[in-house]
Amino acid sequence: MEHIDQVNAVQAMQDYIINHLCEPITLSELSRAAGYSPFHCARMFKEFTGKTPFEYIRAMRLTRAALKLRDEQPKVLDVALDYLFDSHEGFTRAFSREFGITPAKYSKSPPPIKLFLPTPVVDEYTFYHRDRSEPTPKPEPQSLFIQVIERPARKLILKRAAKANDYFEYCEEVDCDIWGLLCSVKEALYEPIGLWLPHRFRPEGTSYYAQGVEVPADYSGVVPDGLDLIDLPPCQMLFFQGRPFADAEFFKIIEGVSESIDAYNPEVFGFRWADDEAPRFQLEPQGYRGYIEARPVRKIS
Repeated sequence: MEHIDQVNAVQAMQDYIINHLCEPITLSELSRAAGYSPFHCARMFKEFTGKTPFEYIRAMRLTRAALKLRDEQPKVLDVALDYLFDSHEGFTRAFSREFGITPAKYSKSPPPIKLFLPTPVVDEYTFYHRDRSEPTPKPEPQSLFIQVIERPARKLILKRAAKANDYFEYCEEVDCDIWGLLCSVKEALYEPIGLWLPHRFRPEGTSYYAQGVEVPADYSGVVPDGLDLIDLPPCQMLFFQGRPFADAEFFKIIEGVSESIDAYNPEVFGFRWADDEAPRFQLEPQGYRGYIEARPVRKIS
C-alpha cells in the first residue's frame, strides 16, 4: 500500500495519545513515537485524521471528561485538572464549544452528546485501500461460543439511513460519528449496536442496516434530532462469539463468523430463527473479545 508507512506512523501517534492522555503531550514526543520530524508528523496527522494533533488531543480529553461527569458526578474543577485544563473557566469554555452545554449542567442532567471516538487509522486505511480486484476468498468457518439470552421489552434509539445494507454502506451514507452520540446515552441498557431491521421496523424509504442503542421501555429522555425512538418487544436471542483476533484478521473473522451463523441450525438448541420479531445485531468488533453477533430465535413448541 502506497502510504502504509505514514499510516503506521499516524497510528503510533494515536496509540501514544491514548496511553498518555492524562499527561502533557508535546509534538516532539509524538515525533519520537512516529519516527518522523515534528513538521511531517503534524502534516500527516492532519491529513489522515482531519484534526491537528492538539485538536485531536483536546477532543479526546473532553470526551473522557464528559464520560467522567456523566458516570461519577465529580467536581467540575477536579475533572478539569485531571484532563490538564488550567482552570475551571477554560475547561467550561472548551466543553461548551465542543458539546453545546456547560460541564456543570451536563453533570446534573446529561443529554446525548456527540462524543469523539476516532477510528484507528490503520483499520480505516486497510478497508478503503484493500485490493478489490482480487477475488474475495471464501470465508473460513469459525468456531463459535453460543448462548441464549433473554432481551426484555425495551426501546431503541436509532439512526436510520436511506439505502445501507451493512456497516460500510452505512458509514458512507450517514457518517459513523453517530456512534459517539449513541455511546453518550446515560440510560443505555447495553452498549450501542449495528443492526439489521426486520421489514416491520422499517418505514418506507429507510435502510435495512442502522445503528442504535437500547434503553428502558419507560425511557422518556431526549431523542436527538434526526434519530427515532421505537419499541422492541421481549425476545430471545442467540449470541454468537468468535475467537479473539488480530487487527489484520478483522474482515476475515467478521465474514467467517457471519457465514457460520447463517449456516447454523438453531434447532440444536430447540429454537427456530425468528428474524421478523427483532433486529439481528452486531457489537462493535474488538479483537480482545472476538466478533459478536446476535440473531432472534423462537422456542420450538
